[in-house]
Parts: sequence; C-alpha cells; structure tokens
Amino acid sequence: MNRASFFSPQAGRIIDAPRQTQARFAIGDIVRHKNHDFRGVVFDIDPVFANSEEWYQSIPVEVRPGREQPYYHLLAENAESSYVAYVSQQNLTADAEGGPVDHPSLSQIFEDYRNGRYHLRRGLAH
Repeated sequence: MNRASFFSPQAGRIIDAPRQTQARFAIGDIVRHKNHDFRGVVFDIDPVFANSEEWYQSIPVEVRPGREQPYYHLLAENAESSYVAYVSQQNLTADAEGGPVDHPSLSQIFEDYRNGRYHLRRGLAH
C-alpha cells in the first residue's frame, strides 16, 4: 500500500497521496517563484495538489503544473503587498536574495529568523 489519504480543508474533500514524497523545501525555508516576482516563507506542505478544483482549473492549461508533486503554502510578499500563496514545487527555487521576509503573519507561526531561515514556534509542529 503506497498511498495514503488526508482531508484538505481547501479542497473540501479527501485527497489521495503517495505515502512518501520528495519535498525540496522545508517549513521555514525562504523560496522565490520562478515565473512571478514574489518570494515567501514555507509554512505548510501538501504532498500533492490539495486545493479546490476551481483554483486548479483557473490556471491556464499551458502553464498548469502537475498534481502529483508537493505544493507549498507560503507567507508571500512582492513589492506591493503581502499575502498567502499556494505554489507547486516545480515553480519554486531557493531564494538567492536572502534576508528576512516582511509579512504581517510571520510572528504567529515563526519565532525568529536566523541562519537564513525561519524557525517554527514551539508547539506548532505536528
């Protein structure tokens, strides 16, 4: 049995996923989108696509990422605003800019920034 299931509140349904996946990034890592000008801090990881079907279908077919890869929840920022983003692994790269991210929700999830990454608040790990 190489598959497992979990409930996704974003999708509103049970998601079937591989028991093991290869996530390139970890919670607290700072990443950058390869095609759009924003960066963010990983605060959760889904082993496969686990958002709504409407969200997935809204991505143009020619750039729509595959479902069977890790997807990352980010506290994201660009030059104009801060927001939450949901991004496929294929569209992310490690942030070469370095330095902290300026997002108003950081202190709710992370304790501090050191050695190039954020450290999860005690008691939030599962």
